[in-house]
Amino acid sequence: TFTLYLPLSDQGLVPAPVDVELPEPPTAPAEEPHLPADAPVELPPAPMRFHGEKVLIVDDDLRNVFALTSVLELHGLEVIYADNGITGVRALEQYDDVSLVLMDIMMPELDGNATMAAIRAMARYSDLPVIAVTAKAMKGDREKSLASGATDYVTKPVDTDHLLRLIAFYLGLEQD
Repeated sequence: TFTLYLPLSDQGLVPAPVDVELPEPPTAPAEEPHLPADAPVELPPAPMRFHGEKVLIVDDDLRNVFALTSVLELHGLEVIYADNGITGVRALEQYDDVSLVLMDIMMPELDGNATMAAIRAMARYSDLPVIAVTAKAMKGDREKSLASGATDYVTKPVDTDHLLRLIAFYLGLEQD
């Protein structure tokens, strides 16, 4: 385990000069592609927007925490994190408004499966959605996590669109 300190402000940082050459604008407008009037148009899904629901990430790898936090906060979720199962259980005891947990499986001190079992043993959290987010993708890993109390199971590398849809589903929300 290591600690990484990041500056809270950019005070004292000097921006590097940047020389950029922009291309000349086209002289004639580009021709718009023409589709037949009856051609089906596939639109991308509407952006997912949450409303400040609190998600607890329990993962000992700060790179994973940072990547997940960036995506979740971008979509309107509030994130707290714990670096192992023991601090994850303590975080649930400290924050009574956690809406969902993203749980890594391979962690020191108390692994994700044992942590999920401990969470499920607490009557207050018996229905709390807990999504296992793990690199463990061998035969039987999914079943073991579900038996330990996971509501669902996502393998790394994480498909963030799929994860956001799962979170919305388990929070009972629709896409905006």
